Amino acid sequence: SSLLLMSGVVVTVGLCRRLARRRLRSRPLLFAFLVEMFSTFQICACTNELSLLGNVEPKPHTALTLTYGFTVLHGLTLAGSTCNPCGTLQPMWGGGTSLRMGGLKIAAQFMAAVLARVFMHFIWSLEMAEPHLGALSQGCSSPMQTTEMQAFCIELLFSVVFQLAVLQAESVNPKYRVHLIALLITMLVYAGGNLTGAIFNPALAFSLHADCFYDKFLSYSLVYWLAPCLGKFLILYVF
Repeated sequence: SSLLLMSGVVVTVGLCRRLARRRLRSRPLLFAFLVEMFSTFQICACTNELSLLGNVEPKPHTALTLTYGFTVLHGLTLAGSTCNPCGTLQPMWGGGTSLRMGGLKIAAQFMAAVLARVFMHFIWSLEMAEPHLGALSQGCSSPMQTTEMQAFCIELLFSVVFQLAVLQAESVNPKYRVHLIALLITMLVYAGGNLTGAIFNPALAFSLHADCFYDKFLSYSLVYWLAPCLGKFLILYVF
């Protein structure tokens, strides 16, 4: 049921992106906003569902296999979208994207994060699959299982490693690049998922753990918003 749900989200988003591409080419701002929102919605919704499958046996093989598979699927179906506020900052910093366009895309990403959370909570309330039972009663299921300083450093390090890999993979054939990036993300999730969740995406972090941001806004914003953005700026400054 979970796999069917995520597959349905991917198909629906693909249809919405195609419709927007056909109808809104003459309105670039609205087109960019909607495409970024649809794409980020897909990643946030699927990752919300994947977060419930972490305890499926055999652990952690099932969760890591699904992480790799859906990361490849996102890479193949969401070409041209960043789905990450940190990724949107790069062209803004380099002058390739206007402040207006960049701000619009970041707004779309966070709006998609909220919509994905609301949508998935509605689906979970229907309790159509076994992992959905009791999913809404967890509240702040904190992914931070270490000190704030260590969590900050881990998310910062993972962001730097990820951004470096993306830069180095730009010269790789796209059909191989998506697998390399997916493999790296899976390795990072395996290495630090039990400590911080290995998210390094501010919009995704908010979609997954909004309750924790409400409870401990300062610490979570430092770890899951500031650290990834700082990692991005470090890479931009060095290169």
